[in-house]
Amino acid sequence: MDDKESEMQIEYKTANESAVSGNGEGLSVEEYTRRERAVVWKLDCFIAPVMMILMLISYLDRGNIGFAATQGLSTDIGLKGNQLNICISIFYIFYILAEFPTSLVVKRLQYNRVIPCIAFCWGLVCMCTGFVKGFPSLAVTRLLLGFFEGCLFPAMTLFLCDWYKREELATRISFLFVASALSGAFGGLLAYAILYMDGVAGMSGWRWLYIIEGLITLVWAVICVFVVPKNYETAYFLNEEDRVIMRRRAEASAAYSGGQGHYKWKDIKMAAKDIKSWIHGIIQICVVTILYGFGTFLPIILKDGFHYSTIQAQYLVVPVNLWGALAYGVGAVLSDKYKARFLSLIIAAPFGIAGYAILIANGQNTFAPGVRYFATYLISTACYLCTGGVVAGQIYQTSAAPGFVLGHSWSLGCLGFAWCGWWVMLGIYKKRERQKNKELAEGSTPVIAEEEWSDRAPDFKYQF
Repeated sequence: MDDKESEMQIEYKTANESAVSGNGEGLSVEEYTRRERAVVWKLDCFIAPVMMILMLISYLDRGNIGFAATQGLSTDIGLKGNQLNICISIFYIFYILAEFPTSLVVKRLQYNRVIPCIAFCWGLVCMCTGFVKGFPSLAVTRLLLGFFEGCLFPAMTLFLCDWYKREELATRISFLFVASALSGAFGGLLAYAILYMDGVAGMSGWRWLYIIEGLITLVWAVICVFVVPKNYETAYFLNEEDRVIMRRRAEASAAYSGGQGHYKWKDIKMAAKDIKSWIHGIIQICVVTILYGFGTFLPIILKDGFHYSTIQAQYLVVPVNLWGALAYGVGAVLSDKYKARFLSLIIAAPFGIAGYAILIANGQNTFAPGVRYFATYLISTACYLCTGGVVAGQIYQTSAAPGFVLGHSWSLGCLGFAWCGWWVMLGIYKKRERQKNKELAEGSTPVIAEEEWSDRAPDFKYQF
């Protein structure tokens, strides 16, 4: 391996042990560490919460169709057959289509412009959903909502990559999914409260649910114009000493990853040729099917499957989602602390498998409601921690109530497949690590240009 690559890797690993330059001031290791910790704390106070609230609101707006369905949406606008499922699925089609191009262009368009803009657009669409009159108008609003929300997640994750170091990201990304779990709890509370608005101004309660949640999103989008910074050089909450630390962190991260975060076609081709990209993609489809299916249809399962009342279905989703948020948060923090990404997935998945097995075995309502409700906690443990939507919108057909055997069986199969897939990925990563260690020991490492640096570089270490 050439000297330049060695220097880049050493620079990344010993960033906290080097003197900080840029303002002519040298810092001891202890002082640099103290200042960096203070900077990261500021990021956790001013960057992460903004992204968490965006994530929470986005999941509220996409998942409220489940609460609306329990409050009479289908009847009020005359939905027939599987039209509700079609409207749920169409969201994810355009969600997926929007994600990839967004990840390629969002950095060039600047995060402080893109994020508030897409939040405003989906908030407007959500509010307009409160005025739909039939299947065509509902389908159009779901289509547009899927497109705009599909732009959000890649924008947020890449935005966080510009502020946090590689080893800090798992916990901060976990904040987003904790927010998504909390959205189910807040959504249940909000839907429960808005039930009492049914008939206000001659409109059903579910219409007010969309209108109010849309207005909340619009207000937060305007706030984001002022609280989402362009970069650390212009961030309102950082002083000059903080910016020196951020420059040092950015230099170390760029030296390790190679490049400035702008993807080129050769990077895409490299990823397309890598078998792990495809395996990860298939696993992701499986776990997202579970996440979106469970999150969207839980109120309907509780009402039509477990025979709880509409009011009970609204508030019973709250503790289930709070438990999911807690399980995800604890798992993510521990995986970050011990660099054990694989272990948390393998441990959590069997809980979800057991939960779905209970619901499938209960096809003829042989178990008490409390047992069935307990199963949703087991599923919640896995579905948030282990994290396609298109499939999720179709597997829970309204006509399948109360057993929902197809939906539960499909979800169990997806979780079992993902569990096996993670073992396959562990084998691939360990094999590559052994090959890298062998090359380093023999001194036969290939020369890699800086712009071609990737995870296949000998000094790149996987965290599994």
